[in-house]
Amino acid sequence: MKIQDVMTQYVISVGPNETIARAVQLMLKERISGLPVIDDTGRLVGMVTEGDFLRRAETGTQRRRPRWLEFLAGPGRLAEDYVQTHGRKISEVMSFDPVTVTEETPIEDAVTLMQKRHVKRLPVVRGDKVVGIVSRANFLQTLASIGSEVSPTTSDDKTIRERILAELNRQKWAPTGMLDVVVRDGVVTLWGTITDERERQGLIVAAENVPGVRRVNDHVAWIEPMSGIVFEPQNEVTELPRAS
Repeated sequence: MKIQDVMTQYVISVGPNETIARAVQLMLKERISGLPVIDDTGRLVGMVTEGDFLRRAETGTQRRRPRWLEFLAGPGRLAEDYVQTHGRKISEVMSFDPVTVTEETPIEDAVTLMQKRHVKRLPVVRGDKVVGIVSRANFLQTLASIGSEVSPTTSDDKTIRERILAELNRQKWAPTGMLDVVVRDGVVTLWGTITDERERQGLIVAAENVPGVRRVNDHVAWIEPMSGIVFEPQNEVTELPRAS
């Protein structure tokens, strides 16, 4: 999927010369955490987010440094901080050169970018014009839509087992050489050993995601690598919710 498949086309924005109060009012009214800043020519010039308002003189949350740190920071940095905490216009507090994506950007690339840059939303641009916004909420909505479209699939036990093993063979963490999968009437039973307790949930999830699986029985033992002690499984059963 591409960004054009999930983005919000209606863009709520502010201008660089508008007041901070205007941005705050818009964000509260629309229940959003950030706004693209667009100039009179329609060009994207920045982003303003909740984070830009965390340290403000009005709320007494401006940064206070020890005197020795102020000396090291220098007058230029202190002046920047002052503008950030006391400025009244969007252009005085916004982030310049915002991270953007295009309509053709793959969703996976956008998610990676958001995680890497620690941002919650990305303007979608066509040339130098903003044509949409994509946020974490868009990805959640997409996930919800995909989940509601998934219909139960009837698969025979042999097919279910083959699909589980195929999925595990694709995963570098999966201890396929120490594992056996038994399927009877859609009920999966996992047997074998693991050397990292975290692998257990991965095995269960891999089985749960295969169409036709009704229940997963966990009989996998954990071998503590340092001592060699074997911890027997708790024989946990994961019952999958039935489709309504």
